[in-house]
Amino acid sequence: MLNLSRWAASSLALVAGSWGSVVAAEEAHEAPLNLPVGVTDISAQVYDLHMTIFYICCAIAAAVFGVMFWSIFFHRKSRGAKAANFHHSTAVEIVWTAVPLVILVAMAIPAAKTLIAMEDTSEADLTIKVTGYQWKWHYEYMGEDVEFFSSLNAEHNAARRLDSGVDVNDYHWYLKDVDRELVLPVGRKVRFLHTAADVIHAWWVPDLAVKKDSIPGFINENWAVINEPGVFRGKCAELCGRDHGFMPVVVRAVPAEEFDAWLADQQGAVAMAVEQQETEDAAEWLMEDLIARGETVYNANCVACHQANGQGLPPTFPAITGSTVATGPIVDHIDIIKNGKSGTAMAAYGAMLSDSDIAAVVTFQRNALGNSVGDLAQPADVAAN
Repeated sequence: MLNLSRWAASSLALVAGSWGSVVAAEEAHEAPLNLPVGVTDISAQVYDLHMTIFYICCAIAAAVFGVMFWSIFFHRKSRGAKAANFHHSTAVEIVWTAVPLVILVAMAIPAAKTLIAMEDTSEADLTIKVTGYQWKWHYEYMGEDVEFFSSLNAEHNAARRLDSGVDVNDYHWYLKDVDRELVLPVGRKVRFLHTAADVIHAWWVPDLAVKKDSIPGFINENWAVINEPGVFRGKCAELCGRDHGFMPVVVRAVPAEEFDAWLADQQGAVAMAVEQQETEDAAEWLMEDLIARGETVYNANCVACHQANGQGLPPTFPAITGSTVATGPIVDHIDIIKNGKSGTAMAAYGAMLSDSDIAAVVTFQRNALGNSVGDLAQPADVAAN
């Protein structure tokens, strides 16, 4: 008994310490023991429904267990109680059928109203297509010529690796920050279109009460009207592969006027980026420049699976070092990076990386990580593949 007490005390201390760390990391004013109220009308309705049904369940539990314990205490054998001898009671059967039915109907009516409202994506002011990739998100502001990928913050991605030598406590939002946030306007109805390019993902932001599966070949919809500015975080809520836990979502809500200015800036930046990318893709690169850029691309996109030393994690993630792909025909190497490989975890990077990025990472893989093939790929070779 003493050992059991010590075990219980130690367990409670451990849980309390872990929970306290989570609370401190989130800067919560109180322990997150409940759903967030959120910053949308729908999230508030979901919270109210949750609390209403919770209190109903508490009342039912109190009534049922109260009657049970009262009956056990006052009708125990030591008090001379004897069990009644009857087969059934029509009145009791009617009551225990009718009462739950009334409770369920009472809960179903407001729940159905909220569910119907959650599916009403009509009259949206802005539509954003959200595409899940292993392991990043692609956001496209439909009709606005603005789109970008959002990945785990590069410093966090490096810090999470074994023997990184980095103290993760130095990062306030460790594993919950991204390189590019999704910027949304306050007070406008935003419709989200959800799909995926490889496997099933799920885009989830609790404060917006938005969670929807992203399925390859399908488009799912939901929406949100954010009531106040702020930064709201979520993650992929579907087990989408090895790095599922490193696929955060960060939404920054700003006043409508600020959003309009940001969108205009992004449209201008996109035009400049397209022009710069066209110049890079048309250029003839030197071997050393391709290797230097390829190392950056590799560390941002490939290292999680194939490892920093190129040894991979066989058999799921094969080694780059000495592989038939990295030492074989260069056109096959370009093809597998650009188009992926069916039936494996190798994703297609043609939509995620530019021709110059693919040429650089191909050249890096063939002339680093223990390989020394001696050839190189140019952006034109990637475009022609």
